[in-house]
Amino acid sequence: MRTTESAREAAARWEVTTRSRPGRLPGVAMTGFRDRGTDLVDLRVVPYPAVTVVVDFGEGLLVDEDSGRQRRGNAVLGLAPGRVHVRGRDIECLQIRLSPVVAHAVLGTCLEPGGTVVALDDLWGRDALRTRERLRAAASWEDRFAVAEAALARGHGEGRAVDPEVGHAWRRMVISRGRVRVESLAAEVGWSRKRLWARFRSQIGLTPKRAAQLVRFDRAAHRLAAGHSAVLVAAESGYADQSHLHREVMAFAGVTPTALAAAPWLAVDDVAWATPETPYGT
Repeated sequence: MRTTESAREAAARWEVTTRSRPGRLPGVAMTGFRDRGTDLVDLRVVPYPAVTVVVDFGEGLLVDEDSGRQRRGNAVLGLAPGRVHVRGRDIECLQIRLSPVVAHAVLGTCLEPGGTVVALDDLWGRDALRTRERLRAAASWEDRFAVAEAALARGHGEGRAVDPEVGHAWRRMVISRGRVRVESLAAEVGWSRKRLWARFRSQIGLTPKRAAQLVRFDRAAHRLAAGHSAVLVAAESGYADQSHLHREVMAFAGVTPTALAAAPWLAVDDVAWATPETPYGT
């Protein structure tokens, strides 16, 4: 099992800084990135089962190919955001991954799937500006992590929690790695399938079926990046066959399983997000 040479090279250009101690908020992970390279960065974002907040201190921007929107400075990516690229030079940014359950309270809104490169200012208003100024003034990455966590804690304390039934359904999806039926989840929480579908989508941002598919895709993507064959990954991850895996990888990532296995975005994951807690599990 090996990462392709191109993915290794792309990953090596990034200086990655992780937290020296676990954070206080469950369902939250954050990492600092600095580009060591000199040429233009153009990375396709691989969908992940978490809402991602990006605060850039360099010359990077997020480009939403589907809507044509570009965001510089700070942005929020919802679940399954479509074709999004990171582009620029001298990129230095803080990435925060939020469980969608936590994101609902922290960001004060649910993010619809597709075309979801949203300015943090649009969600937090002046608080976003003040937080960004404090992050820029911070003397170290640890200080930046502390500033970001304090801002998230304030938002979480003031925000509105998802329904307990919705939170339970999400956790079951994560535990089962996406291999759970919506009918079973509805029965577990005592709701009709229709009610769970509607409430889950309004609070998480995806339908229960699509959310479960995203969790399953994430496991498959990392198995592919680790060098496992598409046939084995399909069998282990709950796909009907290799063709089924191919269709879902194309639907989520816009590339083939072979291309996904070499994605630079995945090549740094084991280092950048090697935390004891699961960023999207709470």
